[in-house]
Amino acid sequence: MKKTTIGFAMTGSFCTFEAALKQMEELVQRDYEVLPVLSYHASQLDTRFMTAKHLHERIQEITGRAPITTLQEAEPIGPKKMTDLYMIAPATGNSLAKLVNGIFDTPALLGAKSHLRNDRPLVLAVSTNDALGAAAQNIGRLMTWRNVYLVPFRQDNALQKPRSLVADFTQIPKTITSALCGVQLQPMTGTPLGTVEKS
Repeated sequence: MKKTTIGFAMTGSFCTFEAALKQMEELVQRDYEVLPVLSYHASQLDTRFMTAKHLHERIQEITGRAPITTLQEAEPIGPKKMTDLYMIAPATGNSLAKLVNGIFDTPALLGAKSHLRNDRPLVLAVSTNDALGAAAQNIGRLMTWRNVYLVPFRQDNALQKPRSLVADFTQIPKTITSALCGVQLQPMTGTPLGTVEKS
């Protein structure tokens, strides 16, 4: 029986890379085939969180594949029906804005566009300091798109970064399962980090 193939694209929210890679490992352990894709920034930039070389090595180790890093490699994803579901995790405010406005100038975004032509689910794990600011309108518009599903998110530092949202990466597997059934995982918002839920 053919494995379900997940396109796993990463864009430049570098502080969430470890959380994303942990979920990439989880998906492989759950017997998904994972096709990794990187935006140009994710692929090339060294940061205080991780070097580009280390990211490439980790992805190769987890998936057994070198990540897709060029437009030429990403373009056939749709025509060849290479993915059953495509996910961008993390999905930055910059990438969300481009997606909404039809700008597909990175491998991660072109992969999403190419995948969507087959009416298959696209999952977004939002991670941006402007989610409740400039990026809010783009997130809202994406919520209305057919075949687009969001990983539940929350404020990650409501006092110091009041407009920032980050997806709960631990809910990626559940979101994928729901999206493959055509259902948005609920609830979509969680209690802000650093707060105490009242019973």
